[in-house]
Amino acid sequence: MDPYGERKLISPLHKKAVQPEQPAEIMPDEQPEPAMPEPPKMEEPPEASESLVDHLGELRKQLIKSVFVFIFFLLVVFSTLNFWFPYVVKGHDLVILGPLEVIKFYTSISVTLALGLSLPFLCYFLWQFVKPGLLEKEAKFIGLYSPAMLLLFILGIAFGYFIVNPLSFQFLIGLGEANFAVMISASEYVHFLIMTTIPLGLLFELPIAAMFLSSIGLLTSSSMKNVRKWSYLVIAVVSALITPPDFISQLIVLIPMAILYEASIYIVRKMESKKSHIESSAV
Repeated sequence: MDPYGERKLISPLHKKAVQPEQPAEIMPDEQPEPAMPEPPKMEEPPEASESLVDHLGELRKQLIKSVFVFIFFLLVVFSTLNFWFPYVVKGHDLVILGPLEVIKFYTSISVTLALGLSLPFLCYFLWQFVKPGLLEKEAKFIGLYSPAMLLLFILGIAFGYFIVNPLSFQFLIGLGEANFAVMISASEYVHFLIMTTIPLGLLFELPIAAMFLSSIGLLTSSSMKNVRKWSYLVIAVVSALITPPDFISQLIVLIPMAILYEASIYIVRKMESKKSHIESSAV
């Protein structure tokens, strides 16, 4: 009798024959999905990197030229020290309170004069750098009104040198002589002179700034009229910050700044009427 019943023993060496795999039948309604193409890799165009390198190279060139021009005028100012010195001190008796104060005085006034003389060249170099990136309207505006910007800056400095500085200086000195023995140090005097001239040159650029903002559509004459009282308040605060702490100097600066603001409104209104006239004639 077989102890395992009817089960047959299979030797490990006995392998079942491998049946060949039948290819899967493709249903007539099913179509193989086409392979999705891989998205192309975004590569930075070589023109972009070359353009950045060109801009940095152009900026470096303009900066080097600006430094050379400034150093040239600085050497000219130092070499002509005895010529312009009387125009700076204006006959005032100044004292030196320390051995290094004379160096500070000459350095401060020489750097200021060198910057003022090299300003037209620096503006031209800056213009050469930013001109390719400006819109046609912006480039045309800056190129047309650059002489006016320089003229207004010079007028502001002249106003401070001939009017604001003498009046405020005499007022403050007279106020001090009432109770004190007044001695004016050279460094304090040159700081006072710079404070009453250079900021006024920048403030006199108000009409040009208003014209530029109007030309690009950010400012209108009506909006300037609506904020007139707030603008006067800002002008008063700015004039108080950039002038000596006396009422006379602040009032002297506030009056021409208010006149320049009203002139800016008038110029912007004229520009708007001219622009509307051109548009109506074109239609």
